[in-house]
Amino acid sequence: MLPQDPHILLSYVNTRLRDGSAGLEDFCAEQDVDQDWLESTLAAAGYRYRPEQNRFA
Repeated sequence: MLPQDPHILLSYVNTRLRDGSAGLEDFCAEQDVDQDWLESTLAAAGYRYRPEQNRFA
């Protein structure tokens, strides 16, 4: 289960992206997470996925 707090979720996702996922799509498949949900949840907290950096910022 992913963290529900968006700031903790951001930290968790960015760490996983940095440490082994090839990209957001791969991360979501590995974690069985809906990519639209993840992006909208983090967007509501002011974060957007940066594919060139493979992270949310």
